[in-house]
Amino acid sequence: MEPRLRWRRSCRSPVSAFLRDPGSGRVYKRGKLIGKGAFSRCYKLTDMSTSAVFALKVVPRGGAGAGSLQPRGKVGLCPQVEREVTLHSRLRHRNIVAFHGHFADRDHVYMLLEYCSRQSLAHVLEARQTLTEPEVRYYLRGLISGLHYLHQRHIVHRDLKLSNFFLNKNMEVKIGDLGLAARVGPGGHCHRVLCGTPNFLAPEVVSRNGHSCQSDIWALGCIMYMVLTGTPPFMAATLSEMYQNIRDGCYPEPAHLSPNARRLIARLLAPNPAERPSLDHLLQDDFFTQGFTPDRLPPHSCHSLPIFAIPQPLGRLFRKVGQLLLNQCRPPCPFTPNKASGPGEDGSDPDSMECSETSLLERETPGLEVPVHLLTQGTLRSDPAGPEGSPRQEVEVAIRKLQLCLNPGPSAKSATCPTGGRYKHSP
Repeated sequence: MEPRLRWRRSCRSPVSAFLRDPGSGRVYKRGKLIGKGAFSRCYKLTDMSTSAVFALKVVPRGGAGAGSLQPRGKVGLCPQVEREVTLHSRLRHRNIVAFHGHFADRDHVYMLLEYCSRQSLAHVLEARQTLTEPEVRYYLRGLISGLHYLHQRHIVHRDLKLSNFFLNKNMEVKIGDLGLAARVGPGGHCHRVLCGTPNFLAPEVVSRNGHSCQSDIWALGCIMYMVLTGTPPFMAATLSEMYQNIRDGCYPEPAHLSPNARRLIARLLAPNPAERPSLDHLLQDDFFTQGFTPDRLPPHSCHSLPIFAIPQPLGRLFRKVGQLLLNQCRPPCPFTPNKASGPGEDGSDPDSMECSETSLLERETPGLEVPVHLLTQGTLRSDPAGPEGSPRQEVEVAIRKLQLCLNPGPSAKSATCPTGGRYKHSP
């Protein structure tokens, strides 16, 4: 049978309900389909002897130009699968999907990977439409850590996108799907091939000058833009127009974002690779150093807006702001002290505040939007509108104190991104 036809048939061939690793003798039970791509499918997998749960990546076995790798005594892996197994099996990092082994049968190659029960960032964005800046800082820190680990080992991912970032039960972000990953050569570039997802391709890749570590950094800029605005930065009617916009670094200006977020996006999406920040210095950008980053995210943030715990030294200050609103605004402000879970004289923690999501969304207490915006966006916003002598003016005094405490730079203004505006990167 012709190799390409055999490969297509193996793509469609069913995967057995029970699989046996011929090397270890372990038997696994295949569960539900949890994802699929152009060249692979992914299932939930359970070890019958230990009940350990994995993600099973199934890749067609056949193809022209079979490689020399021989997993468990089998032969005939295509070069791309061989490269993926070789690279991924040697990686150990908390922000990279763990590789637990592989085996093969006549039709398929099976890779046992870490199971991430919270699915991917693509699922999160589909449910949420956009994410807040504190969430984006949280996710980017993990992605930068994992990507830095790859680049230190001279590996470029070449297909960074939301559907390849997975979340485990603890909401830790993991870089996965290394099917297009490759080692960079002595000049810091891979072969000059056009591969990846069009919306995330760097200008040098579109121009067929090859992938590099800086190409992955460009993709981070596209990802940051997309999760904050809900759309990719380079949308166009045709692929050729999109590629031209990518070469020019021309995208709609996200005017509703904080100044620090806009500046970092512009740095990451610099058309000249040499002008993009390195991963070594990326976390020193003002977007990270002058904004709130949560230590972890609650699981419900996969589908709804999270309410962040307030870090010190803002706890006491927010308690004063909350008390001010409680005393002067009607209906009462939803900011209330947490119930103490341990011994306490008055049953409250003066440094811990909480408010229900329903209260935040449904109440329209004057002046309340300011601290709420700080909680959700990690930036300060003030609205001069309001009657003179109203509680809003009292809130403005507290906000000025917060500005002195945080010193985040210019306040972020709430605005709608202009549909016709275009941002042209300036060197």
